[in-house]
Amino acid sequence: MASFDITDPNSFLKEQMTETLRLVMDPELHINIIDLGLVYGIEIEAPEKRVTVEITLSSSYCPMGESIVSAVKNCIEGHYEGYEATVNLVWEPVWSYDCITDQGKRLLGL
Repeated sequence: MASFDITDPNSFLKEQMTETLRLVMDPELHINIIDLGLVYGIEIEAPEKRVTVEITLSSSYCPMGESIVSAVKNCIEGHYEGYEATVNLVWEPVWSYDCITDQGKRLLGL
């Protein structure tokens, strides 16, 4: 996912938010959404305290999609006081098993 960019003043906060999003679990697989590779990006507008999280789902037919989107929004807003989160659900690039981290693969027994 994201890497630390010393030229980006929000890079540290993005990394913190990424780690916080490990609390959001896929309700079917019981693996966090970071290790599943579902989070594509986090953008922060620090002065306005706005966060945009770009995520995907493993399938456009995922029955838990709304639940995951709500959990991401609630996670950010619940852990970062005053921040307003917007969650954009995207389908490009298409998610695949290659998006799963090594830790996620271990947790899934792959």
